[in-house]
Amino acid sequence: MYLKELNIEETTNLTRSMMVSGDMLMWPKELRGKLVDKHSTGGVGDKISLVLAPALAACGMKVPMISGRGLGHTGGTLDKLEAIPGFIVCIDQTRMQEIIDSVGCCIVGQTKSLVPADKIFYATRDVTGTIDDTSLIAASIISKKAAEQVGALVLDVKCGKGSFNKTETAARKLASKMVKIGNGLGVKTVALLTKMDSPIGNAIGNALEVVEAIECLHDNGPDDIMDLVYSLGAQVLHQNCNTLSITEARHQMIDIISSGAALRKFRDMIVAQGVSEPIADSLCEPGADMFKILPKAQNVTPIICKKEGSVLEIDSLRCAEISGRLGAGRFKSSDPINYAVGLELCVHVGSKVKEGGC
Repeated sequence: MYLKELNIEETTNLTRSMMVSGDMLMWPKELRGKLVDKHSTGGVGDKISLVLAPALAACGMKVPMISGRGLGHTGGTLDKLEAIPGFIVCIDQTRMQEIIDSVGCCIVGQTKSLVPADKIFYATRDVTGTIDDTSLIAASIISKKAAEQVGALVLDVKCGKGSFNKTETAARKLASKMVKIGNGLGVKTVALLTKMDSPIGNAIGNALEVVEAIECLHDNGPDDIMDLVYSLGAQVLHQNCNTLSITEARHQMIDIISSGAALRKFRDMIVAQGVSEPIADSLCEPGADMFKILPKAQNVTPIICKKEGSVLEIDSLRCAEISGRLGAGRFKSSDPINYAVGLELCVHVGSKVKEGGC
């Protein structure tokens, strides 16, 4: 497969076989027209799922999001959520269905019985040096999403320095393959190519990113995060409701966040996944000092500008590597995570800086 590459039909067949290698999520008939999900190929500062899942749930969608942990330079959604005291990512299918029915969204880890073939394939790819094969990547991603039995899926395919896809050509190839496979398996699938040369948002690190995600749910997040949340959400709503235009769907996403409905869904989701109600209420209270609850780094070191000028580039890969070495990431699966550490960016590309400023 690595040497000759699989065509679309072959990749779809492989994906289908992986999908049915274990249990598949089963849903009541009345929910099937509302089940949606999102997948990102991984980036730096990417906390989009924490905002998007509750926002979609507030729009009436059902979002059974199965996410992963960070490895290498990319952060993991599950690691970020586990920075919240009490949050549980290991949820069985029965409890998952209860949360989806009552709240509308959950963000959980992959169970042992869901697509077990993927774990065997991944281990084999690891020892044979075939991790970067586009068809095998596509099959791995789509098999898990198709096993969720969702009706619509949006893919956030990153490209640039902080992504596994360094070029737009590579990202477009992967995106095209995944869209064709997803649609071939009966899941309405669309992909957006998004730049990852610079980190997204201001925060890199687990607790820091939770804080930023909650600020986004208060409608007070960085413009680049909010724009991506609105764009991805609009695609999902449009795919699932053909009567809704992209523009109308985007406005619906904007309204649902500004109204506070998405924040309330986030609060209900974390309570349903083990967080106590007082902690959830304190985290979501406007103007709250969230670091009274979340892990906080003991030392803070400002980086001072040595000369005046403009920021031409922020290397997202180097930022991720530094954050990882501080303890925010893992370089092998057994590495522990320090939820408190990370980086906070005070400037963006194009910002003016002064000598002695930070």
